[in-house]
This record gives sequence, structure tokens and C-alpha cells, in this order.
Amino acid sequence: MAEKITPRSQDFSKWYQDVVLQARLADYSPVKGCMVIRPNGYSIWEQIQKDLDRRIKETGARNSYFPLFIPESFLKKEAEHVEGFAPQCAVVTHAGGKELEEKLIVRPTSETIINSMFAKWIQSYRDLPLMINQWANVVRWEMRTRLFLRTTEFLWQEGHTCHATHEESEQEARKMIGVYAQFAEEVLAMPVIPGKKSESEKFAGALHTYCIEAMMQDKKALQAGTSHNLSTHFAEAFNTLFLDKDGKQKAVHQTSWGVSTRLIGGMIMTHSDDKGLVLPPRLAETHVVIVPILSQSESKSRVLEAAEKLALQIRDQGEKSNLPYRVRVDIDQDETKQPGWKFHEYELLGIPYRIELGPRDLDKGQVVMTRRDLGKKEFVLLEEVPMRVMEGLDAMQKALLERARSFKDVNTFRVESYSEFQQKLDEPGGFFIAPWCESAQCEARVKEETKATIRCLPLDESFLPIREAGKCMVCNGSGSSVRAVFARAY
Repeated sequence: MAEKITPRSQDFSKWYQDVVLQARLADYSPVKGCMVIRPNGYSIWEQIQKDLDRRIKETGARNSYFPLFIPESFLKKEAEHVEGFAPQCAVVTHAGGKELEEKLIVRPTSETIINSMFAKWIQSYRDLPLMINQWANVVRWEMRTRLFLRTTEFLWQEGHTCHATHEESEQEARKMIGVYAQFAEEVLAMPVIPGKKSESEKFAGALHTYCIEAMMQDKKALQAGTSHNLSTHFAEAFNTLFLDKDGKQKAVHQTSWGVSTRLIGGMIMTHSDDKGLVLPPRLAETHVVIVPILSQSESKSRVLEAAEKLALQIRDQGEKSNLPYRVRVDIDQDETKQPGWKFHEYELLGIPYRIELGPRDLDKGQVVMTRRDLGKKEFVLLEEVPMRVMEGLDAMQKALLERARSFKDVNTFRVESYSEFQQKLDEPGGFFIAPWCESAQCEARVKEETKATIRCLPLDESFLPIREAGKCMVCNGSGSSVRAVFARAY
């Protein structure tokens, strides 16, 4: 029940954990650092998969699947890649009762094993572009874990593409970060800042890494998706070559991009409140729950019949609406629990709309409706309910995005000096857009002294980091500096 949820103002981390556990989204696994995704949480992942899979296929990529195990020698072929992932790798040394001749890495990401296949499949420019995606699980041995946000094993999608030129791979990497940004805002109702990672924060083995960064309610940043231009780094390591139109053999240019179940954690921390989960309608498995008030046995059949009729009318109206999902309605006929208990339970679970219907309501030709994000009861005539539900679901999706965007904007500050940045980092906290000279030393100093990092370099219309005349906030160096978003992050 909602009483078990720690208030956000008291302990945000504990609040988040309480929402995940009490809303039955996930639970801790017997395997340390891993999670069990419960049906309530997995239904959200299914909605994410369904919508994002469509968007990915519209770009031209097709789904495939690659092995969970990767030969250790594959990871060693790309030096920067193995250095970046070695500390997080789980390694299989024995199988079938015998020591393996070559150790196997449990998939932390799939660039290497996919390249081994690309090298077989690609012969000429006619085979390009080659664009694939896979929905899979990966393992990264994390020291500190948190349900959905950072676990040893998690679910994700990873796209991998091959192109003939740098320009094509760069265009693909940029396109996919745009797809992720649009998806985050349209479906998760989570506003993001698209940008480019600094050299120290980019993906191991990439030429460029693009990302989307979201602000959580505690004003920390969450990296919600990444897209990498891998250039020819992996192609050269795996001899992934093609015969070009000019008759010369060349290495392919590649991208990889992905999002994970971390999106669920981001959505929770963006919208939920002290009563429990607040779920954007586009992610809901159930959009409306009707709670019949069955206090009088002689009116039970009358109330239940009216509830069935209303549920059918709402579903029918949903079929006629322009909503991009099918509206699902449940009727709670459980007589072992009191209505008050049910109201708290559905608030906890984040059901977008709750409708109360009793004999007195029927006598007046009305129901009591409550929209989860507003929490206010309103009396609505029975005949108006179906249309009000459709309008309300659409309004709720938009309102959640606008509220989160306003929160992000209000808590994003432009600072010019390091002292001002340090002063505001703890209170009020948030995102800080500041000039940076692009030196690794200045970046490292900020991280060491404040635990804040460069989340991204916001981009202009040409996808180049925004430059403005000014002095680096850290070293106070002169000249033109890029603008970087600094924040503490998950």
C-alpha cells in the first residue's frame, strides 16, 4: 500500500526503491546485482518494445539475434573496446565439466561478435547498407546496483549498421539519437537534451557518441540512450571489408545504438509521486479501472451490469479515437477488499483513470472519475464518460511531458564561473550549462572535486557542439569554448 512509500523529500533513493517494489514492477533476485522483472514492470517494457521496434524498422533495420557468449579473443581485437569493458566482464572458464580452451565473455555488448559475422556477409558495396537490430539481455558486472537503473543483467535493444562512407554512418548515428529523443518525449513523456559525449565519456571504441540526457525529480541526470559512430575501428580489427564501386577494397563504416530497461527507471523518477507510480497512458497495460460499489446486495447485479455496459462503451470509443494505442478497461469485482483499499492500490499501480460506480451514482446517472496525475475526483454524466476518458488520456500524456519539461527548464542554469557552479551544485542543483575549454584536465578536475560530469555537449542544427565566446569556467582560459551540460548523474 502507499503508506509504505517513503516521501521523496525525505529520501529520494528510498522513495524510488519503494515505488518499484510496492508497485510490483521488479524485485531483487537471489543472484546479487540482478533483478526479477515482475508482470507489472514487464508490461511497460513490452509497450516500449512495441513502439520502439516499429520506429527502428521504419529506419530500415531488421531484427536478428546473436549468441550470448563471445570468444575472449574477439574482445581483444579492438584495444580501446576491451580496455573499456574488461572490468565489467563476466567470464566463463569451464563448461561441460571441462576447462575451456578459450574463455567466453558473457555479452556486455555485441559489436565484436556481430562484426565477425559482418566480415562473412559483406563482400561488395551492393551489400551495403547492412542494418540490423537485436532485442537481448546483456551482463555487466556492476559494483553498485539499483533496480532498472543499473543491474548486472538487463534487457535492451542494440542496433548495428554498416555503411560505405563516413558521411552515411554519421548520418545514421545522428538519425538514431533523434529517434530516441522523439520516442522518449512522445511515449515516456520524458523531455531530454540530445548531445554529444566528451572524449572521456564516449563509448569505448567509438569515434563519436551521441546521447539523450533526462533530468530526474531529484535533479540528477540520467543517460537514457546512446548512438555511436564507430567509424572503421571495428571493421579494421575484424577485416570487415567491401569492394567499392572504384574497384578498391575498403573498410566499412559502422554505427551502434541502444536503449535499455533503464528507461523504465527514468520514467518512474520523472513522473511518479508519494502515492506511487504515475504512468504515461502510452505505457499503460490498463488505462481505466472501474470499481463497482457493491455495498447493497440487492443492487449488485444492477451495478455490475452498468459497469459492463460502461466498459464496453469506453472500449468502443477507444476504437473510434485517434489515440495511438488500444484503450484497455478492467472491472474490479473483488468483494474481499474494501473500495478505499482499491483506490489506494490503483493509485499505487499508476492506472491512469479510476471510475467509481455505485447504486447512488446510477440513480443520478453519473460516475466519479479520478485522473491519476491530478488526483481530483469529478462527477461525470454516464453518457459523457467514454469521450471524457479519451480526452483525458490524451491530455494526461501531454500534461506529464509539459510538467517534466517545465521542471527541467526551471532547474537548468547558465553559469560562467567555477565558483558559481560549485555554489549552486548542491543547492538548488540541476543542470548547469557552462563554457568548457575541451581539455581532459579541466573535465577531470570537475569530476574529482564535485562528482559532477559532463553529460553532453548540446548541439546546433548542424549537429556540432554549440560554441560561444567565453572563458572556460574551470581554468578561466580565453577564447571560444563549447557549452557543456554539467550535472551529477545516475
